Amino acid sequence: MKRTLIRYKTKPEMADRNAELIAAVFEELKAAAPAGVRYLTLRLDDDTFVHFVETEASDGSSALPKLAAFKAFQSGIAERCAEPPLFRDVTIVGNYRMLGEPSAMNS
Repeated sequence: MKRTLIRYKTKPEMADRNAELIAAVFEELKAAAPAGVRYLTLRLDDDTFVHFVETEASDGSSALPKLAAFKAFQSGIAERCAEPPLFRDVTIVGNYRMLGEPSAMNS
């Protein structure tokens, strides 16, 4: 299992558009229901976005980049950002009813 946290800040005038593109990704995820991927996005009050992606594949591969809406979201991301995306592998230290079953968090 691979877990990744991505953080970036959008330009103020691009934050709403970025959120719209992300919403489209979630709509496609709901429709396609790909197995082995969990995804969460947060928007902070300063137009910073935080994405948490969890993939079950040991090699970290994911169905997410194959979605048309995700490709549309990635297109132009550099132009929407005031601070570029930073990618970090993460380990869950604690989880209380936020990310699914505790047994899945132990791997």
